[in-house]
Amino acid sequence: KNGELPETLWITSSDNFASWGGGGSEYHLEELNELIRSVDYISMHTYPMHDTHYNPDFWGVPEAQEGLSDPEKINSAMLRARDYAITQYESVIAYMRSLGVDKPVHIGETGWATRSDGFYGHDGSRACDEYKSAIYHDMMREWTDSKGITCFYFEAFDEQWKDAANPEGSENHFGLINLQSQAKYTLWNMVDAGVFDGLTRDGKPITKTYDGDTAAMMQEVKVPPTAKEIRERK
Repeated sequence: KNGELPETLWITSSDNFASWGGGGSEYHLEELNELIRSVDYISMHTYPMHDTHYNPDFWGVPEAQEGLSDPEKINSAMLRARDYAITQYESVIAYMRSLGVDKPVHIGETGWATRSDGFYGHDGSRACDEYKSAIYHDMMREWTDSKGITCFYFEAFDEQWKDAANPEGSENHFGLINLQSQAKYTLWNMVDAGVFDGLTRDGKPITKTYDGDTAAMMQEVKVPPTAKEIRERK
């Protein structure tokens, strides 16, 4: 308005998919519609990991898959998680287009924590570990790249202040690199390729978690609950 910003600078707001109209009708307000008409693009968040607890119907191992191997059960669950994110993305587009608006929709945040002692840990949905986090990262990157969607993956480094009173809380463990300057499983191939050679964090070189021992890493990976278990928890 005052000419202080270039007209080519894209302006948006970044929020959960439901807040962009992809959720219930309680969000479908004229104020939201005005926002959608005003921004240059929509920046939506999607976190299937959180919904392995809050809305877990997609997460449980279906009865028809109970005979699969543990890796097959896990990989299938992560594919369902990826598809869950896609469904949320498409729901935002559907609402936007219902207003007669057609603008780019990008993912302003998504991610998958690698540790949890709460809802997403071994006594909860069993969602958080480095293996599942790597699968989710790779699946989301492959899908968004194939569709030309910008995706801000949350996040580069663990942040111990997100849940300072609980070091094992999931909010502290979304990073691809931990506080010890160790690249998590998602980035092991990049460590092998020398991508981080000469780089340090807090004066330490970038190495691998678990000393690069895949078997040791996999010992902490748990199969998601069965669909029956999830139904019984409700």
